[in-house]
Amino acid sequence: MKLQQLRYIWEVAHHDLNVSATAAELFTSQPGISKQIRMLEDELGVEIFARSGKHLTRITPAGESIIREAGEILRRSEGIRRIALEFSDQKKGELRIATTHTQARYALPTLIQGFMGDYPDVTLHMHQGTPWQISEMAANGVVDFAIATEAMEQFHDLIMMPGYRWNRCVVVPRGHPLAELKTLTLEALAEHPLVTYVLGFTGRSRLDEAFHARGLTPRVVFTASDADVIKTYVRLGLGVGIVAHMAHDPKVDTDLVALDAQHLFESSTTRIAFRKGTFLRAYMVDFIQRFAPHLSRELIEAAAQRTSQEELDELFKDVVLPVY
Repeated sequence: MKLQQLRYIWEVAHHDLNVSATAAELFTSQPGISKQIRMLEDELGVEIFARSGKHLTRITPAGESIIREAGEILRRSEGIRRIALEFSDQKKGELRIATTHTQARYALPTLIQGFMGDYPDVTLHMHQGTPWQISEMAANGVVDFAIATEAMEQFHDLIMMPGYRWNRCVVVPRGHPLAELKTLTLEALAEHPLVTYVLGFTGRSRLDEAFHARGLTPRVVFTASDADVIKTYVRLGLGVGIVAHMAHDPKVDTDLVALDAQHLFESSTTRIAFRKGTFLRAYMVDFIQRFAPHLSRELIEAAAQRTSQEELDELFKDVVLPVY
């Protein structure tokens, strides 16, 4: 059994059983991967993948367990490599982040610019997706950090640390009737078609909860995962937009008016998470602290030792979060 063989079955499983795509990703040949997988199956005496002719059709029950263990072995080998790198070159390596469009577009650019200026030999890879996809990538070790507001609590292999609190604003074209109100209310919003985030994205659950608590049913006519797309359709007159406050840029969105809505909705917390057992190199700790300055090295190290979300909540209960 070779580490390379374990990597091949892990990658094939995470490329929808597409050996050609896996080979392209790993810069190797399709026959080479197929041969190594067969050799591993012969050695173990079980099939990892079921086949129809030359095509892989599904992962067998034995394969599910083997691939899960292979993932653990690969993550541990990566941890060993990182420990060695930490002692040999503390400012060289890779950092893989998964986040949503809102975070990537509005919350992270200045942070990443400063980080890359101080760590020119660290290659940064950013993945975007839904909160569920982001959390899954972190839980599977595909990325080092997940930064999101929703879904991460569903993955028990993650160490989640609070980054900041934020709330929403309502965006409307200039001259819109809502912009003339002295006080914006949920009842007034409910009278208009709404354009906002898809379910499970960027604190959308808080929005729905606020309306339902008042016995109101919001008329959501269009949803998107991208705040810039939402603003585009507000400009087209499709409806009233509800986005994260940070997603309104007064210098760019000069044709839109942002109405404060923090009195209408409960604030949301964006978290940064990493997989339990991850070896955090010095520049990774530095990135966390740039994202969340209130997280000291001691707090981060203490969080890494916690085994449950209840313990993490207790650890951070007195931490005062910045509000954006």
